[in-house]
Amino acid sequence: MLKQRRSGILLHPTSLAGPQHTGSLGQEARDFIDFLVAGGQTVWQILPLSPTGYGNCPYSCFSAFAGNPLLINLTDLAQTDDLDASDLPPPAPASSHCDFAAAFTTQMPLLRKAWSNFCLVQDSERYQRFIDFCQAQHQWLDDYCLFEAIRSQQNYRNWQDWPEPLRQRNQTALEQCQTELAEEISWHKYLQFVFFEQWFFLRQYAQQRGILIFGDLPIFVAENSADVWAHSQLFHLDEHQRPTLIAGVPPDYFSSTGQRWGNPLYRWDQLKRQNYLWWIQRFDWNFSLFDLLRVDHFRGFVASWAIPAQDQTAVNGYWLDTPGRDLFDLLAKRYTNLPIIAEDLGIITADVEQLRDDFSFPGMKILQFAFDSGADNPYLPHNHCRNSVVYTGTHDNNTSLGWWNQLDDPVKKRVEEYLGSRSAEMPWLLVETAMASVSRLSIIPLQDILCLDEGARMNTPGTATGNWSWRFSKNDLDDSLRRRLRSTTHLYGRDLCINT
Repeated sequence: MLKQRRSGILLHPTSLAGPQHTGSLGQEARDFIDFLVAGGQTVWQILPLSPTGYGNCPYSCFSAFAGNPLLINLTDLAQTDDLDASDLPPPAPASSHCDFAAAFTTQMPLLRKAWSNFCLVQDSERYQRFIDFCQAQHQWLDDYCLFEAIRSQQNYRNWQDWPEPLRQRNQTALEQCQTELAEEISWHKYLQFVFFEQWFFLRQYAQQRGILIFGDLPIFVAENSADVWAHSQLFHLDEHQRPTLIAGVPPDYFSSTGQRWGNPLYRWDQLKRQNYLWWIQRFDWNFSLFDLLRVDHFRGFVASWAIPAQDQTAVNGYWLDTPGRDLFDLLAKRYTNLPIIAEDLGIITADVEQLRDDFSFPGMKILQFAFDSGADNPYLPHNHCRNSVVYTGTHDNNTSLGWWNQLDDPVKKRVEEYLGSRSAEMPWLLVETAMASVSRLSIIPLQDILCLDEGARMNTPGTATGNWSWRFSKNDLDDSLRRRLRSTTHLYGRDLCINT
């Protein structure tokens, strides 16, 4: 699927420098696209855009389809007259971390005011676009906005703790809520309309500047989500709508008890009965949002580690087969090109590689994983293949400088021997190694471009707090950095996008 040598940067929009308490889809995002162009890049990779819950993790969201309202840019809302310029709050204090609590407190009242102003002009062309959006996206939007309205009414309790008629989606109870909560539902629809209005404007800006947007699709969804509530028959749940089987990974070298993620596992027999409609709709929506799509935990489309929900560790789990091939066969008939990158990390067996290769999905090569074994390590550059994406590290890794600082001496020596003993140049030595790889796409986290240490790490797997909040500063992306990035990209032929 990857036919040209390209390079890009991994940065979630929340990490953008701007006047709000987190990055947004406004001018700071357009400025970052301009930086990518000036630095010779052609790809911007992001994390999932959905509304996050506890811990602000973009891989555990209230919807697999919706957008995060905290990413809405307030200044751009003033440009559409939903807000007045005098409504805009003063710029947030400069910080190297997002303040999600302050963002919620500051922005949500203003977004309610924006919605009230928007509703005053219902004969406008833009209001008609809102109506059209609601009709076009009704298959997920109606359930999500009703879910959010009820969640607010129920003091934000998990949906399994709602009164039984709501938990069981009794039609009379739902119709009563739709009437009583009509204004709240409409507000949430407005939030989604504005989010995707700003997103598609940003994507158009990126396209005009020659930048591909590389999105991310988590395989699993959160237990406390509109998806599980509205489609409970598609998940392994008991009579009380509690999960019976949950996702994770088995014990390995890194953890003697494995990882217990907690997401309810799919009932693929039920999905097959519906001809995988929910998954088809999900891929359709994501393909409309992004140019490339990373499918997280790709091995879960062959088999998932099924953990009994009552267990506190992953030790007693077992592999549960998944008919992912059937789904991808349907998608391949639906699309002439599937712009999917397979996240093929972890325990990858021959059948997982076969599924990936049969559909020509590029896999991932992580340089931080390359030096803990011998010459046959698949992540070492001499073992890379063209149809792959090479990274220094991902959002789940330490920064490359932090990784280097924490390596023991034998591994450091191995790195030096392989890369030419230029350790003083870390992390740019690893950046240059990724750029030099035969992998047709090279993606570097911005933290590595900025030479930041472990204090700028985005996520530490297995920890529930203190993640996802790193943010760069406005003056970090200076001319010297642009020149260095552009020069390195040109040196390794990734700015020309020549067919190879």
